[in-house]
Amino acid sequence: MTDSSACFVQHIVPRIAEVPFHQQEAYRLHITADSVILEATTAKGLYWGQQTIRQIKQTINGKKVLQGCEIIDWPAFSVRGFMQDVGRNYQSIQMLKEQIDVLSAYKMNTFHLHLTDNPGWRLESKIYSQLKNPETMSRWPGKYYSQEQFVELSNYCAGKNITLIPEFDVPGHSQAFREAFELDSMSDPSVRAILLGLIDELCSLLPPEQMPFIHIGTDEVWHAYEKPDPQLLSDLIDRIQSHGREVIVWRPGIEIQRDTVSITQLWSSNGHPKPGHRFLDSRLNYLNHLDPLAGVTQLFFERIGGAAHGDSIRLGGILCCWNDNNVNDEYDIIKQNPVYPGILTYAETSWTGQENEFGETYLAKLPEKGSELFNEFSAFEDRMIQHRDKYFTEKPFPYIKQANIEWKILGPIANDSDVDAKFPVENTLQENYQIDTTNYTWQGPFYGGTIHLTHFFGYPSNFPKEEGTYYAYTKIWSPKEQTAGAWIGFHDWSRSGGRRGGPFPKEGEWHNTQPKVWLNGKLVDAPKWNNPGVASSTEEIPFSDENYFFRKPSSIHLNKGWNEVLLKIPVKKDTWKRMFTFIPVQIENENVKEVPGLKYNSEINFKN
Repeated sequence: MTDSSACFVQHIVPRIAEVPFHQQEAYRLHITADSVILEATTAKGLYWGQQTIRQIKQTINGKKVLQGCEIIDWPAFSVRGFMQDVGRNYQSIQMLKEQIDVLSAYKMNTFHLHLTDNPGWRLESKIYSQLKNPETMSRWPGKYYSQEQFVELSNYCAGKNITLIPEFDVPGHSQAFREAFELDSMSDPSVRAILLGLIDELCSLLPPEQMPFIHIGTDEVWHAYEKPDPQLLSDLIDRIQSHGREVIVWRPGIEIQRDTVSITQLWSSNGHPKPGHRFLDSRLNYLNHLDPLAGVTQLFFERIGGAAHGDSIRLGGILCCWNDNNVNDEYDIIKQNPVYPGILTYAETSWTGQENEFGETYLAKLPEKGSELFNEFSAFEDRMIQHRDKYFTEKPFPYIKQANIEWKILGPIANDSDVDAKFPVENTLQENYQIDTTNYTWQGPFYGGTIHLTHFFGYPSNFPKEEGTYYAYTKIWSPKEQTAGAWIGFHDWSRSGGRRGGPFPKEGEWHNTQPKVWLNGKLVDAPKWNNPGVASSTEEIPFSDENYFFRKPSSIHLNKGWNEVLLKIPVKKDTWKRMFTFIPVQIENENVKEVPGLKYNSEINFKN
């Protein structure tokens, strides 16, 4: 160890020989008993090295110390980004800066700001002042960013080696725009001059060196009134290029005439790279669809751009937070989506890359226990928990170690669409069951605090997509008798499209599929809901307690020694998220942590 007050030297060097690509962001760190030497080819590289020093420093006996090491480090991808949608839900500058601070601390270099959407056009225009009028906005009326605030935010990013990418999403997602100009259609002849003027105004705010990219959307043009004049988007690209900027568009999106230059940002399973065009990958990483436990594993095993590292075509990826639904409070966007666990996971995978090519195999389930990939995830999980406890004590960080939790699962048992049907599993645990003419046996173990039975986006998971009733079993060993909290959830809810898969459960229900939880043979009560029975399509009714990770944990009583957990998980034909979560937690000053000393085992003591 060395006291960090020892000699700290930083050098700009012409090249770091061991670095194969992205020299401009690479660094070499050499720590000995008497010195800390940091080398890089650019000031940005030095900055990323400083973030590593911040992460590895320790305090021992009141002194800040660093362990001796030699690190040569460089990013796998040139673009490592995060996106927030402030068009649908406004976020204050202070809240955005908090997220930018986290991005910078973990070497993410791009902040994508989705400034416009149906509910509001959030960037002030001084030539078209009506865009900020409250009556044009269906949410957060009158909330927008002044041009001065936008410049301030870009400068804040630049000071932390982050590039801000502004997005004007047109011609779809344009209700607020049409309201401002009293337009019936985006094909109106006046649209071209207005949008060209807005592009000119945007580009006048910051030089190309600081704002090199302009995003113009182009996705989800589903209605006749959103379809533009065929020449419009080509003209926008030409104008953006005339200002010395690069153009980014969503894909899938409108095919643009004469477009040979755009960077395409891929956003769904139908988002395939456009031949000859550079691309950014956002296909698998929408935080508003991800639950923290399953979401972190998905992000960890995502292979960005389908390759181990970037190249002249594969620029990298942007993690996205589309909080489509209305919110009560702006900070609910951070509380009700796994933003900070997601950023830390994506920061690591976009910096290091994924050497192994396994496609979608582990996007919805963990690899086999003991395998190299499983051990890599478990080690990552331990690192992330250390950072949770060190740097996120005052920020929402909904993640608990889960790779050690194992389950046995039986089913699906055919239930003739009767989710209330009871089966012998609820009375006696047997090795197998003969029900009607079918034999059912326990399978597993499966690992994780959240288990996808079948994934809602079709990623390979643990069971085929079938209707019926599942049962899941685990044992928890507690070193003492205690009352603890537990995250418990079934078929959880995306923060998108209202309560997709609804209606929301009524009082006394865990879910509309009637799942149940037994701990040591006793039923665990469902929460008392704030909005019981709400219909599916309810985007304007904000979430408050729907998902396990942002409501008060359920109270469970653990005996000293082994405790048995049995879950009943019926699945209907239209059940969208076929999954369950059960994991003990403790809350310290609103932060979640593991309950100390617990052990897990899924071996069943069968009763004859």
